[in-house]
Amino acid sequence: MENQGFCCHKQLFTNGRASPAKIESWRKAQEPRRSSNMHKSSAMTDNTARTKPIINENNTLQEYYHKLESRIGYRLVLGGTRHFGYYERDKYNPFPIGAALQRMEDYLAKTLNLPPGSQVLDAGCGVGHVALHLAKAHSLEIRGIDVVDHHIEKAMRNIEKQGMKARVTAEKMDYHHLEGIASNSLEGVYTMETFVHSTSPETVAREFYRVLKPGGRVALFEYEHSVMSSEPMARVDSWSTINKYSAMPAFDRFTYGSIGSIFTDAGFTNVVTEDITIHVKPMVRFFFVLAYIPYLLVIALGLQKHFVNTMAGVEGWKCRKSIKYVAVSAEKPMEIGSELNSGESRKLK
Repeated sequence: MENQGFCCHKQLFTNGRASPAKIESWRKAQEPRRSSNMHKSSAMTDNTARTKPIINENNTLQEYYHKLESRIGYRLVLGGTRHFGYYERDKYNPFPIGAALQRMEDYLAKTLNLPPGSQVLDAGCGVGHVALHLAKAHSLEIRGIDVVDHHIEKAMRNIEKQGMKARVTAEKMDYHHLEGIASNSLEGVYTMETFVHSTSPETVAREFYRVLKPGGRVALFEYEHSVMSSEPMARVDSWSTINKYSAMPAFDRFTYGSIGSIFTDAGFTNVVTEDITIHVKPMVRFFFVLAYIPYLLVIALGLQKHFVNTMAGVEGWKCRKSIKYVAVSAEKPMEIGSELNSGESRKLK
């Protein structure tokens, strides 16, 4: 079959010469085609721009997760996982740590309380360990998002290695900007010690509300604290350094009950805050023992901002009576009218 463009060119010539009238006629015939192609190209460009995820600039967060202390520490101590383990009772021996980490992930699944096959967002998935466990052990379909490139790369490798590509995904996306996820499309959302990194917790709560289906559930395993002004000034200064250089701006605001209030204001109902501090105490103690000698050296050399995990390991134990580890859960109302109760709901606009 002859190429259509070649045929058109061939018709312009008679005895090797092109007729000016024919050339002009041919040019006019090509204009609609060119215009159509230009529109298609423009549409593709616009569509690409719309689908590109919006990522808030947060250099401190990127630097924290790229530091050797973070990358090596999380890998050696927690196997790459980035959350506390769960213990049924307080004990001095925190081992085996892997089992404690999975118990915490099981407790997360229990708090979400969703049926098998539910579509769930992991907001801050790290290298995918939590998502993979929830998919395998609890039959959930997990969509993981993170803003750190090397987290996403490792998560994708872990997903492929474990043969879970059909049930777990990982992509770069910022939980402040979930425009790439349709409204009312998910049964669940969770954070595992990542909400503390938010620069605008209210924005995140509203986005979680938007993407959840009516009746959908959110679970957040995070830290809250008493008013820090009651602590010795040196300790307050230490926590200020930890919050700044580990990119935890929200932690300053997370006094007792504040996370639940943020989600109530976003329109969620059945908001429950459960204090499970006693169940992480063995690991908090373990981090203190592990970090204490390095901590003394860091203090002596004035290197606090370069070793914030070491600082947090010791200061976390010192503040164990002031800091709580909480499991916050909430539901998106089945009907929008159910938001309007007890004077605790947001104003509808």
